[in-house]
Amino acid sequence: MAEGDVETIDKRGQWVNRVVGDPDLSASYSSKTEAVEAGQALADQLGTRHTVVDSEPTGVITDEVG
Repeated sequence: MAEGDVETIDKRGQWVNRVVGDPDLSASYSSKTEAVEAGQALADQLGTRHTVVDSEPTGVITDEVG
């Protein structure tokens, strides 16, 4: 991935948009649909590429203990 590209990933049951090289622009969402739409809009705004990394939905948001 190149600098500024947007990646939508599942992170422990919560969908996250990460911006390569600019963590301040990253954001999390409760649904994949919301995250994908926001990720594509952000990539369009930045003039970069948007990638969605699929994973099996668990239906549960988990927090690591520890």
